[in-house]
Amino acid sequence: MPDHLHPEIETLAPADMRALQERAWAGQWDHVRANSAFYREKIPDTVGRALSLDDLQDIPLTDKEELRLSQETAYPHGTYIACAPDDVVRIHRTSGTTGRALILSNTQADVEVIARAGARGLYASGLRPSDRVIHCLNYCLWTGGVTDHMCLEATGATVVPYGVGATRQLIETIQELGITAISCTPSYPALLEGVLREDFGMSPRDLGLRLALFGGEAGLDNPDFRQALEDRWGFGVRNANFGMSEVMSIMGSQCEATTDLHFNAMDVVFQEILDPATGQRLDIADGTTGELVCTNLEQKCQPLVRYRTRDVITVTVAEPCVCGRTAFRFRVTGRTDDMFNVRGVNVFPTAIHHVILGCGDVTSGHFRIRLEGPGPYDRIRLRAEAAEGLAADAWPGAAQALEVAIREAIGASAEVEMVAFEALGRTDGKTSFIERS
Repeated sequence: MPDHLHPEIETLAPADMRALQERAWAGQWDHVRANSAFYREKIPDTVGRALSLDDLQDIPLTDKEELRLSQETAYPHGTYIACAPDDVVRIHRTSGTTGRALILSNTQADVEVIARAGARGLYASGLRPSDRVIHCLNYCLWTGGVTDHMCLEATGATVVPYGVGATRQLIETIQELGITAISCTPSYPALLEGVLREDFGMSPRDLGLRLALFGGEAGLDNPDFRQALEDRWGFGVRNANFGMSEVMSIMGSQCEATTDLHFNAMDVVFQEILDPATGQRLDIADGTTGELVCTNLEQKCQPLVRYRTRDVITVTVAEPCVCGRTAFRFRVTGRTDDMFNVRGVNVFPTAIHHVILGCGDVTSGHFRIRLEGPGPYDRIRLRAEAAEGLAADAWPGAAQALEVAIREAIGASAEVEMVAFEALGRTDGKTSFIERS
């Protein structure tokens, strides 16, 4: 069985990849400047000339609010549509968790590109044609259902389109069909564990799953959390689904040799990492940290140029991986739009999540941050769920231990309220770490 789905792309030398990107961008830029009213208006002094990928540094960034305003002007596709409306074959919508939802439109060519890039990442994470994978993301207007389903299918695996809810029937389906892999959010197994225990008298390992393809939430960078999942379930844990619905459904996935993410969509997405303070492009090198900015290289319907993802990433290794893939590896270390300020310290919920998951002796790993008003704030206030079996008289000490761990890791004071195991509930979709009032 080959180790790469697309070896001609995945093992390409960096210089050859850059040459491929330049060729793709030349055609993409011609398409954008000829057909996108949005960019003709946004950068009128630029659309009349050719641009290299290095020249992109001279044009302004595109952000999500601009796209929302564009769609208000020309609903539903926006003025940044660059194809005939009749060429649109599918419409999705973002979850709208950070503002009004966006309409996401695709041509048939776009659908095929997204599936190809996504399948490459899922295959890198270990999914094979011999697998039967049950897909447990919501089949609604959100891209996580249908689009990720098509990425799974493009690996050659057999896909069971389950969706969310009906957890008891899900467990029965896994048993009846001999399912070998599951695609879901990292928090979903905790919901399954309760039903397995209460309704079936089973342990997670009894299901016999060999692979879990996770996406949609943070937490998998924590080795204790990953190890606990693997120990309980017996499956391999992969962060297989890093992406941005507006740009590309799956851009980054872990291979079987590392817990870092490979940026495996370099042939269809040009990435920049920008210094958060200066906005300058940074070199792709070990330790580089900044905001990920993306430019489509093969998008026909709603192409984006220098789009701010708001994800803060850190390049872990720029050299080729032992798996043979040459794309740089990275971790997501925060989001600029989730960040809040505590006495001058910028705090990312993902950083808190990392700390909480590292304290598995006192907490289940589930928590909620409470933000009252617009900030800045005097301390981090949160509720943390006690570890299963932790006695109530041990909660004050547990809260204090968490406060110390957060202060040492993040540099900001915390006020922790412990709550009972499973008091915060479980979700079959994305879990939000922040509660605002």
